[in-house]
Amino acid sequence: MTAKFDKSKLPSRHVSVGPERAPHRSYYYAMGMTEEEIARPFVAVVSAGNDSAPCNTTLDAQADIARGGVIEGGGTPRRFNTITVTDGIAMGHQGMKSSLVSREVIADSVELSVRGHCYDAIVGFAGCDKSLPGMMMSMLRLNVPSIFVYGGSILPGHYKDRDDLTVQDVFEVVGRYAAGGCPLSEVHAIEKAACPGHGACGGQFTANTMACVGEAIGLSLPNSNMAPAPYKSREEIAVAAGRQVMTLLERNIRPRDICTPAAFRNAARVVAATGGSTNGALHLPAMASECGIEFDLFDVAEIFRSTPYVADLKPGGKYVAKDMHEAGGVYMVMKTLLDGGLIDPEPMTVTGKTLGENIEEITWNPDQKVIYDVKSPITPTGGVVGLRGSLAPDGAIVKVAGMKTLQFSGPARVFECEEDAFAAVEARNIVEGCVIVIRNEGPKGGPGMREMLATTAALYGQGMGESVALITDGRFSGATRGFCIGHVGPEAAVGGPIGLIEDGDVIAIDAEAGTIELEVDEATLAERRKGWKPRGTDYNSGALWRYAQNVGPASKGAVTHPGAKAETHVFADI
Repeated sequence: MTAKFDKSKLPSRHVSVGPERAPHRSYYYAMGMTEEEIARPFVAVVSAGNDSAPCNTTLDAQADIARGGVIEGGGTPRRFNTITVTDGIAMGHQGMKSSLVSREVIADSVELSVRGHCYDAIVGFAGCDKSLPGMMMSMLRLNVPSIFVYGGSILPGHYKDRDDLTVQDVFEVVGRYAAGGCPLSEVHAIEKAACPGHGACGGQFTANTMACVGEAIGLSLPNSNMAPAPYKSREEIAVAAGRQVMTLLERNIRPRDICTPAAFRNAARVVAATGGSTNGALHLPAMASECGIEFDLFDVAEIFRSTPYVADLKPGGKYVAKDMHEAGGVYMVMKTLLDGGLIDPEPMTVTGKTLGENIEEITWNPDQKVIYDVKSPITPTGGVVGLRGSLAPDGAIVKVAGMKTLQFSGPARVFECEEDAFAAVEARNIVEGCVIVIRNEGPKGGPGMREMLATTAALYGQGMGESVALITDGRFSGATRGFCIGHVGPEAAVGGPIGLIEDGDVIAIDAEAGTIELEVDEATLAERRKGWKPRGTDYNSGALWRYAQNVGPASKGAVTHPGAKAETHVFADI
């Protein structure tokens, strides 16, 4: 099986070939490996599996099953794990500051393990929000042949006459209870019913959004990522990924051959067309940086602006990931987008074929109800919109899928952190028509750019989701709905306009025109700047401090290193 692989040209030669590597080989013999296994290419099988949350509990088993495919293809699998921070558990308290930081730690830890042990290829399994882009970023950074596998979504929960519960319903029932809209017994009943087993959040929240990106950008096998975690087909997908990565190694097809500028544009189309998470506009620029490709928030927003919304998925729509899988999956979405001239068919994929060739194998299903034909979309423009204006010179982002009103203007109600805003919401101390401002939650100022689902869900649960707007230099969960604008830049910590807002200032937002304006004259703002100084944090050592020193703006992906543009070598070629 190894004849087709010339190990003298692979990274693993540095730890397995020649007399001088006898000490290295002694470690492999200690683990029961044979001479033949040591002579084969070494494939990293990376899992973000753990017991932290149901998103990750099946990943180790799936990764272990992938070993068989690697062996079938002529490789030797070497499994290791990386961390995750699960947003649903980190949400609404200081733990959320660790979430975005974990994306960098995941990418860094995979990079370091692959570099240290000289692995030749990667099959990576991830299940929760930041672990998906983190895993794909490491593949693009190292540029060894790689396949990304999503662990799959959770099945929807059941409560009374509802068969479509997700964790979003649990966050929103908290607000309903606080408003006196339901008894405590209903809160307990919904929290027990919403998440019935293994898998990531079921709506088109961040995990499923980035799972769609994996297929759209070409790093995942076709129609592999929307299959729910409990489905038996996940085992077949794992084996196929292990086998196929060996074909990529044989043909020397690398992630940067796949993830071209056109592939990034395709991925952004799919995020918008599915009403995906606004976090897609953060992670796509970060992934592009790993390739040395310029692709920032404004590039993403321009694509969003011209993309029809065609997949009727929660939180703005009716259906969950299981329904989308049964309707035909990501490739069914891309088939109709290609028919409308909105997808570039030329980029290579991990199948060894182009995206267009893969799509040719898909037959449109006219009987399903989840994915609309591009000629008759849910709305003519995408589910996510970019904004720019005097309040956000470096841009901002809003999810408009399912929203009835795209314009909002009102007086500011300013909070210096999420906890203060949540306390005001819980105390019913928010008036209709105001624009809630939560600042000092950006990548540097948080530090860590927290999501605000606890606050936005509480507002929705109280019935105020459509009657107030909320802006922040932090982020929103993919489960957030309502007039919620995130990624406002420059952030308050670096002196952005959001740091100068005072209670009562009028803020005007137009998601149709793509504008966000602070209606305060420049002379007044100049006077306020004289008295402005950055707000301190309690994170003056450790990982969060280090992150704050290195992180760049959200509009560029909130990355912490220069990316491929600064490279003088690529790991795959060592």
